[in-house]
Amino acid sequence: MNRIKEVLKEQGRTQTWLSEKIGKSYVVVTNYCNNKAQPSIEVLTRIAEVLDIDVRELLISTK
Repeated sequence: MNRIKEVLKEQGRTQTWLSEKIGKSYVVVTNYCNNKAQPSIEVLTRIAEVLDIDVRELLISTK
C-alpha cells in the first residue's frame, strides 16, 4: 500500500500532473493512487524525486 494520493493532496497537485512528470499514463497513476497497482521501486523512487520527498513517505508503515 502507498500514500501517493495523500501526498498529492497535501501538496495540492493532481494525478494528471504526476502522470506527465513521470511519463506514465493517467490510468496507471490513478491505479497507483487507488492502490489497485503498485509502482516498481524505480517508479516509486522517481515519484518521490518529483514530489521532492523521501521515498519512505510514500509507503504505509507496517509497524
